[in-house]
Amino acid sequence: MKISSLQKARYEYSPKLPGMLRHGISAICVKEGEETQSVADQETIKALFPNTYGKKEITFEKGENTSEAKKQVVGVILSGGQAPGGHNVICGLYDALKATNPENELYGFKNGPSGLIEDDYLIFDDEYIDEYRNTGGFDIIGSGRTKLETQEQFAVAAEVCKKHGITAIVIIGGDDSNTNAAVLAEYFAANNTGVQVIGCPKTIDGDLKNEDIECSFGFDTATKTYSELIGNIERDANSAKKYWHFIKVMGRSASHVALECALETQPNICLVSEEVSAKKMSLSQIADYIADSVEKRAAKGMNFGVAIIPEGVVEFVPEFSKLIAEINELLAGSKADEFNALPTWKDKYAFIENGLTKESMDVFAILPEGIQQQLFLERDPHGNVQVSLIESEKLFSALVADKLAERKEAGTYKGKFNALHHFFGYEGRCAFPSNFDADYCYSLGYNAFMLIQYGYTGYLSKISNLSKPANEWVAGGMPITKMMNIERRHGEDKPVIKKALVELEGKPFKYFEAHREEWAENTCYVYPGAIQYYGPADVCDITTKTLALEQGE
Repeated sequence: MKISSLQKARYEYSPKLPGMLRHGISAICVKEGEETQSVADQETIKALFPNTYGKKEITFEKGENTSEAKKQVVGVILSGGQAPGGHNVICGLYDALKATNPENELYGFKNGPSGLIEDDYLIFDDEYIDEYRNTGGFDIIGSGRTKLETQEQFAVAAEVCKKHGITAIVIIGGDDSNTNAAVLAEYFAANNTGVQVIGCPKTIDGDLKNEDIECSFGFDTATKTYSELIGNIERDANSAKKYWHFIKVMGRSASHVALECALETQPNICLVSEEVSAKKMSLSQIADYIADSVEKRAAKGMNFGVAIIPEGVVEFVPEFSKLIAEINELLAGSKADEFNALPTWKDKYAFIENGLTKESMDVFAILPEGIQQQLFLERDPHGNVQVSLIESEKLFSALVADKLAERKEAGTYKGKFNALHHFFGYEGRCAFPSNFDADYCYSLGYNAFMLIQYGYTGYLSKISNLSKPANEWVAGGMPITKMMNIERRHGEDKPVIKKALVELEGKPFKYFEAHREEWAENTCYVYPGAIQYYGPADVCDITTKTLALEQGE
């Protein structure tokens, strides 16, 4: 296989570990902290997790290793969407496992949780692992979105583990995957299988975060990758001086990615879904907000700009959410067949007009025809609108164009408005991990094995103090149940890890809020450039602006 010079150099990079993990396996001891409770719904969560609830937080320190010496056979699973650094979690896990006992084995279950159910695996060795160190992606064993949530699945998983003598499973995933890890850990404990389960916090969306998990892995690399591209577009916009670029970035439920990219690049506009929801902003108000920036800049002779749009923002607009709910109801059951049988879009439009309330029809009517058709023609197998497919960057640029046309007619706007559109998603999920993510992920994997060696289950591998240099990071673990609450999912109450949305009183948003007026009117662009792997630490090892602001750096 031909490899690039960068790939070869990254194979040879030695990730930095937290200080207490550098002493060697035999010199790491455990310090137990307070017993924990879930963030909400304590009695319900406790009843659902009688064997794994209320456990103590733990920290690893320098001292004599008192764990039981036994052969460990560990299975690892990559679950959900890709995130830069996933390979290094597995490398850290493998290295700690082999350093403890060369006889220990690591099974990689292929293509996500389904690999465990289907007993589809490979056994890692040095030669295989070394080809993936410090590289991006999840191609080391593949990933998948199968959920481990039924008793039948758990029973099969227990049988597969028994067959191979597996003592622990490490699940690398986001909030849903780690919720499933907690449920699996409870099943294994309740049925005395002897199999431990450890989770690792992954998501580029940044919404797996709380007082214990300062940052999910992959967020650092993904936002730096997007910010490089946005900076390049800003440079182009400032060169050509004739285009407004509407850039959609990942973030269905939370706007952490959009906000971090805005802090990195200082665009003219960045929408934050959580603010849209809190202020109950309408589509018209959002369009006016962007049009104000276009108008002010045009008055200064600047008919160009950059707007960042989180992919899930339309779901946070109350009137739009109501419209979606009505559409889903309108097309329920046999009505969908009736709608689909209509021969022309004009006939379909009349059907829609007859079926929606006046309020929702008013919203529907202002949408560009392409978006209208997306809402009705691209639905999931249950007949529901696929909101994630809505091209919100095109929606807002079209609404802004309409607003500007009105202002031109009123004589308040005399500029030119030409919009271009971009969506940055997959570009950031499998990049070579930044030094921060390479170090953080390796530490998470190494630390996961220490949790296994000391007998913990239902825990999340936890590395904290992340805004400081790696030698000051603190390694430990926390019970996954501590992060849980009860939410309504598909008509049922379920225990789930609580998603972290952008806090409108938090330091990152407050910094953005204090500067966005100036950015909206003036050209204050910052060009971050490519991720730096070599050079001064203040260039190569810096954390995200979000993490630095949150930690008071």
